Amino acid sequence: MKNQTFKLTTLCLCAIGASQIAVAETAVRQTLPQFQAKDIPVLCDEKINEVKNQLKNLETLKLKQDAPAAPVLAEWDRIFASFEDFYGPIGLYSNVSPDEAVRKASDDCEIKISQFQTDILQNPKLYQQFKKLKASDAIDTKFRDDILYDFEKTGIQLPAAKQKRLKAILDELTKIEQEYARNVRDNQEKLEFTPDELKGLPQSYIDGLKKNDKGNYLLGFEYPEYRPFMELADNDDARKRYQIAFTRRGGEKNLALLKQAMDLRYELAQLFGKANYAEWVLQKRMAKTPEAVNKFLADVHATVAPLEQKEVDTLRAFKAKTLNIPLEQATIERWSEAYWSEKLRKAEYQVDQEQLRDYFPTQAAQDWLFAISSNLYGIEFKPVKVAAWQDEVEYYDVTDAKTGKLLGGLYMDKFPREGKYGHAAVWGVYGGSTLTQRKPISALVTNFNRKGLNSDELETFVHEFGHALHGILSNTRYSSQSGTSVERDFVEAPSQMYEEWARRKETLSKVADYCKPACPRVDDALITKLNAVHNYGRGLRYARQALYAQYDMALHGSDALKVQPLDVWKKMESATALGYVPTTEFPGQFGHIMGGYQVGYYGYMWSEVMALDMLSAFGNNLNNPEVGQRYRQTILSQGSQKPAQALVEDFLGRKPDNKAFFDEITGQRVK
Repeated sequence: MKNQTFKLTTLCLCAIGASQIAVAETAVRQTLPQFQAKDIPVLCDEKINEVKNQLKNLETLKLKQDAPAAPVLAEWDRIFASFEDFYGPIGLYSNVSPDEAVRKASDDCEIKISQFQTDILQNPKLYQQFKKLKASDAIDTKFRDDILYDFEKTGIQLPAAKQKRLKAILDELTKIEQEYARNVRDNQEKLEFTPDELKGLPQSYIDGLKKNDKGNYLLGFEYPEYRPFMELADNDDARKRYQIAFTRRGGEKNLALLKQAMDLRYELAQLFGKANYAEWVLQKRMAKTPEAVNKFLADVHATVAPLEQKEVDTLRAFKAKTLNIPLEQATIERWSEAYWSEKLRKAEYQVDQEQLRDYFPTQAAQDWLFAISSNLYGIEFKPVKVAAWQDEVEYYDVTDAKTGKLLGGLYMDKFPREGKYGHAAVWGVYGGSTLTQRKPISALVTNFNRKGLNSDELETFVHEFGHALHGILSNTRYSSQSGTSVERDFVEAPSQMYEEWARRKETLSKVADYCKPACPRVDDALITKLNAVHNYGRGLRYARQALYAQYDMALHGSDALKVQPLDVWKKMESATALGYVPTTEFPGQFGHIMGGYQVGYYGYMWSEVMALDMLSAFGNNLNNPEVGQRYRQTILSQGSQKPAQALVEDFLGRKPDNKAFFDEITGQRVK
């Protein structure tokens, strides 16, 4: 999930009376505005000034102690939802616009908005106004408390000198994080490979590549080019060269930017009297403390490290047998793991990821995903032709199947292009509000093969679609509490749970119903093979996730000032079964820890604990619309109106536990 950069509970203020809150009688489709690069700087200043002028009303409003919170919270939310009409698309376009000038202007505007946000949250007059409010129900109480916390997180209670320094730190962090992302996203380097170096790759892949005047092929860093190469190219040296270049695509400058961010984050925590940045961040997460996170990660590591080693040993034995060489010569390197894993899948399980694209044509996979989501949640997807940032972008109205009521909007940007965000993510561009009848909008961004998806990519599609639905099916009072505004260590749970729909026969067998022309149908034999493949890679997969999370925590602990990020990475990766590859620079392109997931990568597995426990409610019938409706109402529609722990307990009728998760990572979960 790619959170909207400024999608925070805090960017919503102003207060007048309840009678002045405009509520629409009927929902009207709201689509995203288009911008010219030259207009963005002026619009950015205008929108900020509009909000500034409206905030002055709140500063001078004569509120008594225990004044009713509802009208103030509603106006706060309405003002900044209107502001989100501008800054929501700006955050998206900085990552997806085909126009480099628009991306740059959007980046610059985001910096201004971030600075403005800090100004708001360091305004003592505004803070005191919210301190006076008395909420009348649990939703308003949580919203008020969240707003006060965000004031306090931005240093409202600090002395003036510390406030000033905090503002400077936050402003600098925004610039650093944007520059880091831009260095990866806009890297146009192409690696040159000879035709011989592409042996093993399918002709359809090769036909889609560009050639230079020497007849050699040019490959960039987009995943549809990189991943098949690493899995299928027979030339070991070519894979090594590509893997090293891929990890270095952020450049040395990104290592320096990461170190600057680490030091600034540590200094930020010190301003609040915290031992380290992790302690400061985790206060409002499900995990609460670094100790809880580190214990969880240690338990995961202890469980999966032996499995990782076992799987590497299995690959070595398979390589030795395949090449008829002594076992001691059959080494598995970081750049060869995906290649030999794919070979083993084909040999042991007869699963060819490239051939799976025939089972899951991209358009059929989308139609199928719409259909199973419609059945589960009682919704419909209606294509509408609207202006978008690029010609291939699709838009859908999402409506309630029973009432026909418009629930929200979905944009889909599926295929790779230069300058576009390189992974798969969802932007919750607009939040919804029942008070104003404002409808949420999600933008799903992927970089898929046009022909079809393999099983991993299908899971990614379903996962990201889960994020989109979390936003669109939100039905919260306030737009600031809409959709994926939940705690960061819960935000992945709905999407991770939905991945199961991409694994079971009862759902996967239906993809063929949407193929035009016809495609092969998933049967019991293929499901057995896919499950075997999924089980085989579990040790390597979870060990890698644990490594990323432990590395994230290591960078944000009490030793942050003393360490260099690449040195920490070398030490930690060297201790794994595959070791560290000299000259690789993974930290320079680890976008999560410079894009909002710092002290948050553990959340993928923490969320999975919740996801697998929630999945138990569906039992052996994933297509049960009765359970789907209950899940929609108790989890998806609630946003962050309740703490995540309470949401899960409402759905399950009990406290969550981690048994299903540890059964999953050890291959013992019964499906």
